[in-house]
Amino acid sequence: MALTESTVEDKIEIVGAHKHVQIRTATVIARDGTEISRGFSRHVLHCSTKADDAWGDTDISGESAEVQAICNAVWTDAIKTAYQTAVDASSGV
Repeated sequence: MALTESTVEDKIEIVGAHKHVQIRTATVIARDGTEISRGFSRHVLHCSTKADDAWGDTDISGESAEVQAICNAVWTDAIKTAYQTAVDASSGV
């Protein structure tokens, strides 16, 4: 009776006007090749991050090649500018 654990990005979604990328990861436990459990975690990536009052591109180097390709395709300069403007406006900056 061998138990195995694997993880897979089973859902990648592009959400909203600012093209937030949501990644759902499934952790699958199997016994002798038959799935007995599946759990999920999710994280969201935004096109830009702000540190010390300066905007920069979000570091996606730790993401899978598929997620990186999606981010690079949808995060245009116009999307980044719109997101930064919206965040600054909502925070009163």
